[in-house]
Amino acid sequence: MEATSYVEDEITKGTKNIVLDTQDLKDPMVNGKTLKERFELIRSVGEECIQEDELWQLLCKRQTSEIICYDGFEPSGRMHIAQGIQKAINVNKLTSAGCTFKFWIADWFAQLNNKLGGDLKKIQTVGEYFIQVWKACGMDMTRVEFLWASEEINRKPNEYWMRVMDIARVNKLPRIVRCSQIMGRNDTDELSAAQIFYPCMQCADIFFLKADICQLGMDQRKVNMLAREYCDDMKPKRKFKPIILSHHMLPGLKQGQEKMSKSDPDSAIFMEDSEQDVNRKIKRAFCPPEQIHGNPCLEYVQYLILERNGEFSVDRSEENGGPVTYRSVVQLHEDYQSGKLHPSDLKPALAKSINALLEPVRRHFEEDKDAKALLEKVRKYRATR
Repeated sequence: MEATSYVEDEITKGTKNIVLDTQDLKDPMVNGKTLKERFELIRSVGEECIQEDELWQLLCKRQTSEIICYDGFEPSGRMHIAQGIQKAINVNKLTSAGCTFKFWIADWFAQLNNKLGGDLKKIQTVGEYFIQVWKACGMDMTRVEFLWASEEINRKPNEYWMRVMDIARVNKLPRIVRCSQIMGRNDTDELSAAQIFYPCMQCADIFFLKADICQLGMDQRKVNMLAREYCDDMKPKRKFKPIILSHHMLPGLKQGQEKMSKSDPDSAIFMEDSEQDVNRKIKRAFCPPEQIHGNPCLEYVQYLILERNGEFSVDRSEENGGPVTYRSVVQLHEDYQSGKLHPSDLKPALAKSINALLEPVRRHFEEDKDAKALLEKVRKYRATR
């Protein structure tokens, strides 16, 4: 369902699920945006929204009060462009719509998942590196908070662990096991105690942070749905369930890779990759002529370049059609599918655009002494793993 048509329908017809009173309809401007504009901007972040009517209701009821969005991340390894550029794009949309975004730096979770050998000090150093990357790549920090799980849980241990235990108490074991994929595990992995404990904790995070909107990737959908289901088991029941706004997962650069993989360095572009690295990876990327579906290069243009810049320029020779600038993914797809735009022209343009997005990050880690020292530490951790 298109966001615009949904809002227009709600405004003109009303709905059996939402009752708008006269106060709701005053529609005060927030950050220079109307209620409808805020809804459309927030909704544009998600490939899926559960539920649109609840998002509309939330905005109507909390027009001038804080709306909290959250995402949690394990500080481990390198940050790729989906975690960096795409996340910054989504966060900037949400904060410009008047939301507060809380990053849950899941250091204890990374330790539980045995990242970096379970060394908490190393995990926290990588967390600091992640924050530096986001600051350098254009994330607006005005309404952004970074919260360390280890610190926040220790501040209110009774509140947190009672919630974790209650979630575990009301759910059957198979339901929790189905959420184990949130740890990057699958059904073929040997089951560990962490795979039981971890989903209960992540579900508890949502209530502990008082999150109105869970803004994570589609790969985290199962545990977010667990949180919505748990609202019916709470005493008293929670009337307003957290809204799930799941963003699109960028694929890897190789054929058939539905998700970027840190374990395969050539399948992803990382935030501190050199210009040469980017050029090499894009040159080798899967990009069959006239094929739109399953084409990672086209997805990167759509979800990174067009979203961030609003346009994508391709410098072609006159015999191949001359220079062209795309401002619409529809036109991009039409030209590519018809053969007007060839991979040999698309790829260099994509590499150039990605390098432009990464250049501020490279400069930051070269020119800022503290950031540079931080990156050197993180690189040593990778070399000794």
